[in-house]
Amino acid sequence: MSGTIDTSNPVNSAPSDRLRSREPLQSNGVADFIQETLALTKRLFIQLQRRPSTLVAGIVQPLMWLLLFGALFQNAPQGMMGNDLSYGQFLGAGLIVFTAFVGALNAGLPVMFDREFGFLNRLLVAPLASRYSIVAASAIYIVALSFIQTAAIVIVNALMGAGFPSIAGLGIIAIIILLLVLGVTALSLGFTFALPGHIELIAVIFVLNLPLLFASTALAPLSFMPQWLQWVASLNPLTYAIEPIRYLYNHPQWNLASIVLQAPWGNVSFGTSLAILVGFAVVTLTAIQPLLKRRLA
Repeated sequence: MSGTIDTSNPVNSAPSDRLRSREPLQSNGVADFIQETLALTKRLFIQLQRRPSTLVAGIVQPLMWLLLFGALFQNAPQGMMGNDLSYGQFLGAGLIVFTAFVGALNAGLPVMFDREFGFLNRLLVAPLASRYSIVAASAIYIVALSFIQTAAIVIVNALMGAGFPSIAGLGIIAIIILLLVLGVTALSLGFTFALPGHIELIAVIFVLNLPLLFASTALAPLSFMPQWLQWVASLNPLTYAIEPIRYLYNHPQWNLASIVLQAPWGNVSFGTSLAILVGFAVVTLTAIQPLLKRRLA
């Protein structure tokens, strides 16, 4: 019997060669992250499709505010809000911002329910390219809903006589809503991972909701407020989203140096308002990073 080994037989080839031939191609981390984010975002929209009442309520509620509050103050003296505005024209910008704010503040609820029902744990043990795709999907979903709600308010407000801003103005409104939604969504997700359950999260949402509305210029100008409330409103990020949008509606000609708010501590320009919103988004997104690293580890 011959003791020679047939090296031409694949079975007898070196193990390293066989393993090398079975190694998968290196995946692209960015592409995987995008794919995961899109898949998780699609899941949220499928949930919305199965429960469309969420979107319907999110559109109908601000429209009811716009119609009812506009009718309530219909006989208010012309110019009471400044610049010969009717109250309906004054209110539109406030409702655009407040609707986006409420939607973003509720952004953490789907993630919280995933936590409580165990789906989040399944995601955390899955071989994801990045667990931050969970956060990115929530942000994309809320931004999309906010744009739909904003479009509905802008259209109805125009039909009620407020008119449309310019094309550039509509683009700036979209940027303002994006910055506000990103900042508030980050805040909501921070509460989601810091609080024990959805009861506590809903309680926080209720506590923040109306006080931030009334402590802003959504329903009344700063000049109508007592001095202490003027200071509170001037520290509220909602104010710095509302006033530029209101200015766009009432001033066809504008630039970054245009004064949009006379705060107790000085005049605030259009550019300063945008910078404050950028800072708010950056600070909140940065602040939740340590918490997300611990919870998503």
